[in-house]
Amino acid sequence: MSVAGLKKQFYKASQLVSEKVGGAEGTKLDEDFKEMEKKVDVTSKAVTEVLARTIEYLQPNPASRAKLTMLNTVSKIRGQVKNPGYPQSEGLLGECMIRHGKELGGESNFGDALLDAGESMKRLAEVKDSLDIEVKQNFIDPLQNLCDKDLKEIQHHLKKLEGRRLDFDYKKKRQGKIPDEELRQALEKFEESKEVAETSMHNLLETDIEQVSQLSALVDAQLDYHRQAVQILDELADKLKRRMREASSRPKREYKPKPREPFDLGEPEQSNGGFPCATAPKITASSSFRSSEKPIRTPSRSMPPLDQPSCKALYDFEPENAGELGFHEGDVITLTNQIDENWGPRDWITFPSSDDLAKAPGTPGSEAPSLP
Repeated sequence: MSVAGLKKQFYKASQLVSEKVGGAEGTKLDEDFKEMEKKVDVTSKAVTEVLARTIEYLQPNPASRAKLTMLNTVSKIRGQVKNPGYPQSEGLLGECMIRHGKELGGESNFGDALLDAGESMKRLAEVKDSLDIEVKQNFIDPLQNLCDKDLKEIQHHLKKLEGRRLDFDYKKKRQGKIPDEELRQALEKFEESKEVAETSMHNLLETDIEQVSQLSALVDAQLDYHRQAVQILDELADKLKRRMREASSRPKREYKPKPREPFDLGEPEQSNGGFPCATAPKITASSSFRSSEKPIRTPSRSMPPLDQPSCKALYDFEPENAGELGFHEGDVITLTNQIDENWGPRDWITFPSSDDLAKAPGTPGSEAPSLP
């Protein structure tokens, strides 16, 4: 920056401090100028907020807006022409209805109705996309251009005007110490900036009919969207009513329960869900332990037949020779055949009495004394 530029910055800063702190009065602008400046400021705030609210109206989900903005930025960086669109709520609802309608199948009245409603919702989403494009081209983009160009240019002129006013007021207070030519140049620059700013504000306020035209384009786009939406919903309502009439005219199917099949319980299963235990056969003994036939062992918890002699083992016996009978303590052995009256296994088994036979074998105290 040149020396003259540094001096001008010093003059403006000194004048600003004297006005803010010292209460010095600067050059007053006329009321018409202040009124235009106020209207331009209100217009700028209105356009900025209307733009933000319009985007919220078209794309109400802030998370989806943020994601879409990020994807559009990435697409621009990658040079992609087609940008992803905003996920319309009608489209999401339609996809949900179609998915569940297909799951219910064609035999379900509700499933068919969901398919019809889902297709209509997807059509509404397409119409909503058209509304977004129309509003963006004819309303959002022109207003955004107004903010980025015209209003920004007016703000630049006003800022330049304020700087030249401060420079002029500083030099005017030091009239006599500053050459008159320099003071005259400062006044000319101040008036020039004032005229430029005033002209730009006037042009903006006088051409506000353009903003009215843009607002009309917004309303036209909304009307077109709602007309198409009404048509789609009318068609859907007719379809659903027709389905209700068809369903009510069809005879109702009566429910006929199927005959119950006989249920065979079969063998009782173990309480822990395991395989059923097969009942073990009784152990039978022949008159000779060396018989060729293998005796049958009966678990200790099985009651012996009352019309045949039986006994309960007091200890285990492991057979040592072929044909011998092996058993465990507590096993009940039933005598099925006797060769003569002198034979009997009284040395190693005891026969239960008639009272002991009434007890459950295998329980404490169920061992019986030897029979006489």
